[in-house]
Amino acid sequence: MKIAILSRRPDLYSTDRLLQAGLARGHQVVIIDHTKCNLVMEKSKPTIRVASDYLVDIDIIIPRIGASVTVYGAAVIRHFDLMGVTSLLTSTALIRSRDKLRSLQMLSKSGVGIPKSVFARHPKADDVKLMIAEVGGTPVILKLLEGTHGTGVIKADSVSSAKSAVEAFSGIKKDIIVQEFIGEANSKDIRALVVDGEVVGAMERGGVEGEFRSNLHKGGVAKPITLGAKERAVAIEATRLHGLTVAGVDMVMSNRGPLVIEVNSSPGLQGIEMATGLDIADKIIEAAEIKYAKKVVARAKKKKKKTKKDDRE
Repeated sequence: MKIAILSRRPDLYSTDRLLQAGLARGHQVVIIDHTKCNLVMEKSKPTIRVASDYLVDIDIIIPRIGASVTVYGAAVIRHFDLMGVTSLLTSTALIRSRDKLRSLQMLSKSGVGIPKSVFARHPKADDVKLMIAEVGGTPVILKLLEGTHGTGVIKADSVSSAKSAVEAFSGIKKDIIVQEFIGEANSKDIRALVVDGEVVGAMERGGVEGEFRSNLHKGGVAKPITLGAKERAVAIEATRLHGLTVAGVDMVMSNRGPLVIEVNSSPGLQGIEMATGLDIADKIIEAAEIKYAKKVVARAKKKKKKTKKDDRE
């Protein structure tokens, strides 16, 4: 099987681990910078060109699309799909998971636990006071819709500080979500790595002293954790709702159970592999094998059905 990993940097830990895992399982693996893909369209012949070379003979892609190029990355995935190439991540699932507001709406509708959240476009000072009351009062968490790795996330301990932050964001035309602060989580969260409908690893992350965010990119520390049945079920359901084969589901533990705070469609592997000692990359390559095999079988069945129809005619 020929696997293409879509990544802007081959030196990234996750990209290299997927490369090595694919090679170890006997596959041909290439790394393609999706931002350098030219999407060529003509009648009945969509193709992709990188520099002067056209991409051919690829069986499956494993997208590692950064948040800053989500839209273009989704277009590249969609183009591979038009060419008949299987993807471990669909363009729809990528867009769905990256849109924090849409993600929360889906989770809310489905009954998955989430922190109570309120969204309003460029709210005024009086609106902010009502939004804060809606989620239970201060402190509250303010989140930019397009933030990642803990950036664009602010904790406001008072109504006045929340108003100031909202006014600053509104001034630069940024949309935010006001979310309840889960104090009993003690600045800790859980990252569950889900692959093909199964939790294959989990870690508990804690923020450094004085930092409410537990992201490892912000200096947080991690340790392996064994999830209970309820936490596993929530992580798997959140992944399924977004249409993802691979996902990092971030949850906080509250007095009312696990609450999903984010579903990541391109989860980093370094933190969880280092914390747990598990070979997550191998599990992802195995999932790619299964997905490609299912497509081959489906194609064979479709071809057989067409042949029988032609014979009858």
